[in-house]
Amino acid sequence: MRRTTLLVAAIAALSLVPAPVSAQPAQPAHPVRATDATFHNDAATPGADPFVLFDRPSGYYYAYSTEGADPGHHFGIYRSPDLATWEHLPGGALRAGQDGDWAHDWFWAPEVYHNPETGLYFLFYAARMNRGVAEHFRHADFEEPCKVGVAVSRSPAGPFHDIAEAPLDYSPYDPTYHDVNLIMDAAQKKPPATLEEGRTAPLGTYIPYIDPNVYFDADGRIYLYFSRNAYRNWVWDDDLGKYIEESNIYAVELTGDWWRDPTGRTMPTIAPAYVNSNRAPNDPPGVRKDGYVPVLDYGSDKQAWENAHVHDYAKSGGQKKDRRWAEGSTTIRTVDSQGNPRYYLTYSANNYENEFYGVGYATATSPLGPWHKSSANPVLSQDPAQGLYSTGHGSIIDSPDGTQLYYVHHGRPSTTSSRALYTSRLHLGDDLSIEASTKDQLVPSGVGPLRIRADDRVLRPRPNGPATTTVHVTSAHGAEFTLTNPQNRIRAELHPADAGTVVVRGNQITATAHSPARLTVVYQRQRADGTYHDTANTGPHHNVPVQLTIPLLPRR
Repeated sequence: MRRTTLLVAAIAALSLVPAPVSAQPAQPAHPVRATDATFHNDAATPGADPFVLFDRPSGYYYAYSTEGADPGHHFGIYRSPDLATWEHLPGGALRAGQDGDWAHDWFWAPEVYHNPETGLYFLFYAARMNRGVAEHFRHADFEEPCKVGVAVSRSPAGPFHDIAEAPLDYSPYDPTYHDVNLIMDAAQKKPPATLEEGRTAPLGTYIPYIDPNVYFDADGRIYLYFSRNAYRNWVWDDDLGKYIEESNIYAVELTGDWWRDPTGRTMPTIAPAYVNSNRAPNDPPGVRKDGYVPVLDYGSDKQAWENAHVHDYAKSGGQKKDRRWAEGSTTIRTVDSQGNPRYYLTYSANNYENEFYGVGYATATSPLGPWHKSSANPVLSQDPAQGLYSTGHGSIIDSPDGTQLYYVHHGRPSTTSSRALYTSRLHLGDDLSIEASTKDQLVPSGVGPLRIRADDRVLRPRPNGPATTTVHVTSAHGAEFTLTNPQNRIRAELHPADAGTVVVRGNQITATAHSPARLTVVYQRQRADGTYHDTANTGPHHNVPVQLTIPLLPRR
């Protein structure tokens, strides 16, 4: 089997491009002490469409989610030291009414990118416009006028502020599409019955788009991948003999001025070659019609697993459309042993509300393709035996030491549950595979060694009174575990046991003692069966428990 490795060649200083996600980095020269701590996907963290960033300055993973924000905010933010146990941060990425107010609703699919040279964090997000719809889409009653906004912050925890009080200045236009919506009834659910009838519709439509994914290539070029909304994209299916409304994945190149601007005041723009590249010679002055590159669509590379909803109109008694989806993409790059580049793009298909939502992938030798879907698709899908449904729309991220890959995505523990965050191993060789599990797994490589400390080295309880200290458990990168998360806890015991009492609440320990004693504090992880086990740091020769001892010296 051909091994693939990440191209980690130095990037030109002016490009300021972050290193791509690692595919199979080199192993460390010396054994690294790890940990035997485990985690399991317990569906306890509400979230959808998660994008994960590893923030090296803080040592935390940050997950940005369509859902999970507090009232008055858009996009939930979570952080984790181990890519598995998450802490919800108050508020959200955008403050409603202050940022994102170019849009009305449908705030979806946030992704955040950090430039270590400027210290800035850029938030790309999709939303549905609330004004200027006719200006952007030619029709004031355009059903899904979605575009992409960009906000900036100096902290991964936000809040983020829109660079401009408007979406990205990009108006992709499809000049070859017969806009059958213009010859349909107001409900827009039953398209023309024949291809011939559909071809009587006027040519050309503006493309609404969602699910932004920014890819920084090793040569310094930057690409925006996005999903064309299914709306106004009725595609004739010769096999089914009818129109299906589809979403597809497209791409456009971005300029780099916004990325290099240390003030964070420059809005991203598309590369000049795409500006007005779909204008017709007879278009009046001032008409904007931008180009794009098709990446994935059903007709060019048919796969039956994407057909879960092509008969929904009949099944729902006319309440739903016949549809297909290709959305939620993430792109990474590898090189083979001969130095040839290979790009992997994961995407989700079918309706996110349905148990058949799943993930496939495609490969290419260039960021703009041509892309070819894998015959192994779907590589992530429902598993009723594990109580795992509606798996999809995630992002690819390294373990802390760069030796493992993970796909953090949303899923459901039942067909009626709300979406939650899941962390699954992603394997990359000649093929890409995703190992979804709700069983016990070791935490990602490089999370350990774990460290434990208390605010007080010695506790001195007063006579008949308690003494309290706070315990901190941190990862190898200094990120602190949230001990209120059920998968993390500490246990404490006195030696001798009859010397006093001890109570643990989260990360606080309160002890009393009527004679000198030792307080032993041990960090534990919860197993999938609900039991807890003591953790240890593992090494080449022996294991060291993650614990500390605090002397109790009662005051007289």
